[in-house]
Amino acid sequence: MNYNYTVTERFMRYVRIDTQSDPNSPTCPSTEKQKNLGKVLVEELHVIGLEDVEMDEHGYVFATLPSNSAKNVPVICFCSHMDTSPDCSGANVNPIMHKNYPGGDIILPNDTSQVIRFSEHEALEAQIGNDIITTDGTTLLGADNKAGVAEIMDAVHYLKNHPEVKHGKIRVLFTPDEEIGRGVDKLNMKKLAADFAYTMDGETIAHIENETFSADAATITIQGFPTHPGFAKNKMQHAIKIAAEIIANLPKDKTPETTENKEPFIHPTAIQGGLKQVSISFIIRAFDIPTLKALENELESIATKVISKYSKCSFTMKVQEQYRNMKDILDQFPQVTEYAVEAIKRAGMEPVLSSIRGGTDGSRLSFMGLPCPNIFAGEHAFHSKQEWVSVQDMQKAVDTIIHLTSIWEEKS
Repeated sequence: MNYNYTVTERFMRYVRIDTQSDPNSPTCPSTEKQKNLGKVLVEELHVIGLEDVEMDEHGYVFATLPSNSAKNVPVICFCSHMDTSPDCSGANVNPIMHKNYPGGDIILPNDTSQVIRFSEHEALEAQIGNDIITTDGTTLLGADNKAGVAEIMDAVHYLKNHPEVKHGKIRVLFTPDEEIGRGVDKLNMKKLAADFAYTMDGETIAHIENETFSADAATITIQGFPTHPGFAKNKMQHAIKIAAEIIANLPKDKTPETTENKEPFIHPTAIQGGLKQVSISFIIRAFDIPTLKALENELESIATKVISKYSKCSFTMKVQEQYRNMKDILDQFPQVTEYAVEAIKRAGMEPVLSSIRGGTDGSRLSFMGLPCPNIFAGEHAFHSKQEWVSVQDMQKAVDTIIHLTSIWEEKS
């Protein structure tokens, strides 16, 4: 497309606004500062000329680009999240542009121990000659997911100013708290009123993801038998040591460190307590429900076997559903993924259909009645000080959104 893109200028502004979410906060949004970006987006959506622009009390930003087609086209939503990860500071982000990247390592200037190594970031090979945006080395960048936010904003800006591109009604949605797993907890689906959706939150250019893990959380609580340590022989049964034994007996080939692609895992994420009582938190991930349940049974069997050696101790295990593989829903609406594949082709790329070893807002939305695969936004090394994105990849994402809106109109 011969277009004066605004995506880069928008992105460079958005990342400077601290929108880090907080898993320990009970509110929605979990941090009020996420609304600071929301207010900026509301103002810009008004300037672009969209309708129904608002930010609700929970920080969700909505807007409508009305249909300019005489056809009855399904309502399509494009969605990105405004928050950044709690894993790394998002305050005082200083984005740096590396024009015409020549290849090789990128040393970040304000913390030279932070080096984006060419040998460790395979995606850099395809970026030679492109313009790469990084942090200064002291914070994350926020390309996850402000790249997606900027891409959606630029795409609706283009569509508003190019009425010759026919499209149906487009709904824009920006969400809080995705990084802490609560991105659609308070979303008003009736207000959103879309038929199908796409999250712009993927990594490598040309990728579309129509499959996620199915995910559960598990908590094992161990009741130990405490005594005074001076008189503990043959009496004390130590909850911390029992917990350590359970963790040591987890299968070595079913951990995040030893698995890839569609291999499942059991992952301890936290341990709390003392001699008398310990709780171990786990996340359990698999691409199908039978494997997920088998892993949970395996974890319970490990705990049972370990506890059986301690006559005065007991344990309980609680499992909580987190999200499910969105492919179960998307397979019922194959056109949603097919049209995205076609849009990527029209934007001059070779589409790559892949799976996410994680979840997205789209996974939750799919099971809330809004089928929603995930399209690349160009973000890399997210949740870290080495996060980066390229200008050209963001522009290709803008192109993909525009083509996708056209395809839905053509096929209707």
